[in-house]
Amino acid sequence: MTDTAWLSLPELVEVLGEPLGRVRRLLDENQLIGSKRHGGFRVPAVFIVDGAPLGSLRGTVIVLHDAGFSDDEAIDWLLAVDESIGIEPIEALRAGRKSEVRRVAQTLA
Repeated sequence: MTDTAWLSLPELVEVLGEPLGRVRRLLDENQLIGSKRHGGFRVPAVFIVDGAPLGSLRGTVIVLHDAGFSDDEAIDWLLAVDESIGIEPIEALRAGRKSEVRRVAQTLA
């Protein structure tokens, strides 16, 4: 599983350079997803590239939600090596392999 830092809402505000309301909107729109299982609500830092949410994350999260995944399950899948992809899906997304990741995600329903 990808060893990533987890960012709190105040840290997201700082990293993204956006007000809290905008950060919450990004979460509501599935442009970012997070978890409360590590104490307070946190988002994996690997979901952010160059000070913005990874562009291909939203559509992938929607595919996973359509497959019945909760946010925690989607995060777990994105951060764990997937045999059919060969690496963590989040790393494949960061490398521009969006179509491949979403194809695999659609088979998980």
